[in-house]
Amino acid sequence: MHCLSDFIPWNQVSVTGDFVGHIQELIRTEVLPYQWEALNDQIAGAEPSHCLDNFRAAAEKKGHIQFHGQPFQDSDIYKWIEAVAYTLAWHPDSDLEAKADQAIELICGAQQPDGYLNTYFILTGAQRWTHLLDGHELYCAGHLMEAAVAYYHATGKDKLLKAAQKLADHIADVFGTSPGKIPGYPGHPEVELALIRLFEATGNIKYQQLAQYFICQRGASPSIFRKEADQFGWDWADSPFQFQFYQAGKPILEQTELEGHAVRALYLCCGIADVAARTQDAALLETCRRLWEDLTQTKLYITGGAGSSVYGEAFTFAYDLPNDTAYAETCAAVAVCFFAQRMMKISPSGAYGDVLEQALYNGVLSGMALDGKSFFYVNPLEVVPEACQKDQRKKHVKPIRQKWFACACCPPNLARLFASIGGYLHFIRAETLYTNLYVTSTSEFTFQGLPIKLHMDSAYPFDEKIHISLSLPRPMEFSYAVRIPAWCADYHVLINGKICAGTLKDGFLYLHRCWRDGDEVELTLSMPVRVVRANSLVRENIGKSAICRGPIVYCMEQTDNGPQLHRNRICGKPSFTISSGEENLKGLPCISCSGEYLLPDGTQLYTSAKESFQPKTLRFIPYFAWCNRSPGEMAVWVRHDTI
Repeated sequence: MHCLSDFIPWNQVSVTGDFVGHIQELIRTEVLPYQWEALNDQIAGAEPSHCLDNFRAAAEKKGHIQFHGQPFQDSDIYKWIEAVAYTLAWHPDSDLEAKADQAIELICGAQQPDGYLNTYFILTGAQRWTHLLDGHELYCAGHLMEAAVAYYHATGKDKLLKAAQKLADHIADVFGTSPGKIPGYPGHPEVELALIRLFEATGNIKYQQLAQYFICQRGASPSIFRKEADQFGWDWADSPFQFQFYQAGKPILEQTELEGHAVRALYLCCGIADVAARTQDAALLETCRRLWEDLTQTKLYITGGAGSSVYGEAFTFAYDLPNDTAYAETCAAVAVCFFAQRMMKISPSGAYGDVLEQALYNGVLSGMALDGKSFFYVNPLEVVPEACQKDQRKKHVKPIRQKWFACACCPPNLARLFASIGGYLHFIRAETLYTNLYVTSTSEFTFQGLPIKLHMDSAYPFDEKIHISLSLPRPMEFSYAVRIPAWCADYHVLINGKICAGTLKDGFLYLHRCWRDGDEVELTLSMPVRVVRANSLVRENIGKSAICRGPIVYCMEQTDNGPQLHRNRICGKPSFTISSGEENLKGLPCISCSGEYLLPDGTQLYTSAKESFQPKTLRFIPYFAWCNRSPGEMAVWVRHDTI
C-alpha cells in the first residue's frame, strides 16, 4: 500500500492571533450565535429557516405535521453543530455547547426506531428512498455523520455519534445490489466522504464498504435515476438536467470532466478521493487526478470559485468563466478546499495547497461580511447593481449580502471550514513533516514516536515572513518541507539565522537535517503585486488583467473608483503602492496604481472617433472584503493596455 499523508488533526492545533485567528474568533463569538438565531427564525427581516422547528415537530412524534422549508435543510443544523465542535476544541464555550446539546436532543428525538432520520419525510409521510435524485435523504445523512464525528472528537459525547451509526446501519441495510435492496446512490453526493469519516472514527469497515459501493454503483446501467424519472413521469429527453447534472451519466471511471451541479460534483470528487486513498484503487486515483486537472486547468475562477452557470448551479464547458453572471456558490469554493486537501493526502504537491488557499481566502471568505452577520450565496467577479435589478440573467447576483437564505447551505459551511482550518496546516508522510498553510498557531503531535510542538507566527496572507520554531525532546533527523506557492518567484529560508538552500520539489522546499530543540526557521515569501491575465481561451477576460498579491485577489469598488468601473484601465507596467484600508475595511491592505479613465462619448451610441482618456488613480481592495461599505459596482478584471 502506498504511503498516505496524515494531516495533524484540528483538535491538536490551536490557531491564535493574526488574520485567520481573528476569523475563527469571529465565528465563535458572532457567526455561530447569529446562525443559531437564524436557524430558530429569530433574525428580523431574514428569510425563515424552519430548520429547528421541523426537528421539534418531528421529535414530538404526533403523526404527520406540516413540513416547512426545503427538503435538504436538516443539514443546516448538522453543519452548525460541526462548526461548534471545532470551536470547542480550541476555545471551550459553555453557551455554544449547551445550544449544540439542545439541538442534539431534538435530532435524536426525531430519529425513528429503525434509525431513519429526515424531517421532511417523517413529517410529510412521503415514501422513503423513492426520490434519490433530489430527496436529499443521503445528503442530509452525510452531514449528520460529519457533525457526529466532529462533536465526539471535540467533547467526548457520543449521543449524536450513536445516532449517526444507527442511521448508517439503516442505510447499509437498505442499499446495495443484493436481492431486496435498492441499487441506488445519492442524487447529491456527500454521504460518501462522510461514511469514510465515520469509518475512521469507529473502525467499522462496513461504512467504508458502503462508501465504496455508492462510488462504484454511480452511473451503472440500468439507471436507478431513469427508473425514478419514468416512475414520476418526468420528461428528460430534451432537458439539460439529465443524468450528467447528477454526475451519473456514466460510471465514475469513465468520467473525464466535471459536469452538472458544481457542489454535487466536487463533493463526489472528495468521496472518490477518500475511497481511492483508503483502497489504493489505481483507477479511482487516476479519476481523481483527471477531474482535478479539468477543474484547475479549465473551470476554476481566479478566486477559487467553481460553477459558472446559474442554471443548475453548474459547470458548463471548458474556459466558460463569465464574470457578471458567475454563480460560484460559496459551498462550491468550500468543496474546492475539501478536494484540494484530499488530493494532498494522496500525493504531496504544492499545487494542491495553492488552490486550497486560493479558494479559502477569496471564493470562500467573500461569502461572509467582515462582521459575520450577512452572507453571499453567489460570488460573481463583476457586479452592477442596476443590472442585478433589471436583467433577469443576473437575478441571482446580489449587490449586497443577505441576512439569511431559504436555502442556507453556505453560511454554516463557511463556518465549519474556517473553524476547522487547524486541520489543514501540517501533515506527515513517512519520515517527512510538511507545512501546507501558514497560520499563526501552535501544534502538538507525535512524529517518529516522539512528542513535538511546532509554533508558527505570521501575518500571512498579507505579510511575507513566516517564523517557525520547533520543540523536540531530543535531536531528530528528518526532512521538514514547507510549501513554496507557485506565485512566489523569490523566497529564502533561514535556519537559526543562517541561510539554507534546501531542495525544491513539486512546490515544497525540503529541509533535511538533524533538528534540535529550539531550532527556528524563518521563511520569506516575496509578495510583490502581480498583474495576472487569464488564458486567452477565457473569452470574457481578453485584454483584461487582475491584481493579486500573495494568494489574495483584489478588486475595484465604486466606493473608491466611482461608477462605470468598465471605463478604467491600467497601462503598461504600473507602479503599485500598498496602504492600510479604512476602519470599515478593518485596516486590510489596499493597492493603488496610476491608470486612465475613458471619457464619455456623448450622446452617439456608435462612433468612429478616437477614445479619449484622462489620468486617474485606481484603488483595489481584497476581493473577499467587497460590499462592506456602500453598495455599488465591483470588478475583479480591469482593462489593461499592455502597449
